[in-house]
Amino acid sequence: MVQKPSILIAGIGNIFLGDDGFGVEVAQQLAQGNFPSSVRVADFGIRGFDLAYALQDGYETTILIDAFPHGQSSGTVDVVEPDLNAPDASLAQVNFVEPHAMNPVNVIRMATAMHGSLKRVLLVGCEPATFGGDDGKMGLSDAVQAAVPEAVKIVEKLVQTILDDPKAAS
Repeated sequence: MVQKPSILIAGIGNIFLGDDGFGVEVAQQLAQGNFPSSVRVADFGIRGFDLAYALQDGYETTILIDAFPHGQSSGTVDVVEPDLNAPDASLAQVNFVEPHAMNPVNVIRMATAMHGSLKRVLLVGCEPATFGGDDGKMGLSDAVQAAVPEAVKIVEKLVQTILDDPKAAS
């Protein structure tokens, strides 16, 4: 019997910075789903060290969910597989928000520095409309809120594809 791969789904972001709370919202909705025991869904918020330590647990695939500024229309959801050997280069076009240095590149860099054996990381990101301005703002913009169900479906499909055939999900 072939053991199913272990998958970590990690929502990241700062709920006090508008659309940066996208990953948190998606993770909270996914946590209500019905995944097999080999799938862990967690809302890491801005806890970068906690996520870096979680990445040490040997997951076959980690799916990070975050606001993803990449020059598209607000609410556009994309999936990117960063090069784990050069995350800065593979995500260089992305201008991540830096609340407490919590962004996918820094988390990958930190986990690698801790001698973690990251196997595969996918980033499901949404183009933000606003990070709340100088005073911050809780709540997602209309465009990003409307993208949450799409992101949930994308992550569910990625998980199913990985569970069915670990090499096929890309």
